[in-house]
Amino acid sequence: MKISIGNDHAGTDYKFAILKHLEAKGHTVINHGTNTNESVDYADFVHPVAEDVASKKSNFGILLCGSANGVAITANKHQKIRAGLAWNKEIVHLIRSHNNANILCIPARFTALQQVIEMVDAFLDTPFEGGRHQTRIDKIPVSC
Repeated sequence: MKISIGNDHAGTDYKFAILKHLEAKGHTVINHGTNTNESVDYADFVHPVAEDVASKKSNFGILLCGSANGVAITANKHQKIRAGLAWNKEIVHLIRSHNNANILCIPARFTALQQVIEMVDAFLDTPFEGGRHQTRIDKIPVSC
């Protein structure tokens, strides 16, 4: 599986741990995030991830920032993106199974590393249920 990842300065350490974990499982990871802890603007790293997922260059995306709100808001501006903010694997299960989220947004300042790894695995392993949930997702796009 191919996964694009992006992060700001708050998510750098977790990003490297996620990269290592995903590559050990045989996934290909495209790193669009910063590699330092120096302050950066999260949007600069979100847009490339969202574009990869929307164009199907990547199967899924993972975004990290302090609260994950900024990256989620930014990613969801892109058509074909359903970015879900999650802070535990139960929420991850719901954003995948009910919302068919294609980008996982992780609040790096409010989660522990082991928890994050479990969330990433849950995100990639949880299938979308379809059915009534697909009907709801079909109502999300708007034309202006």
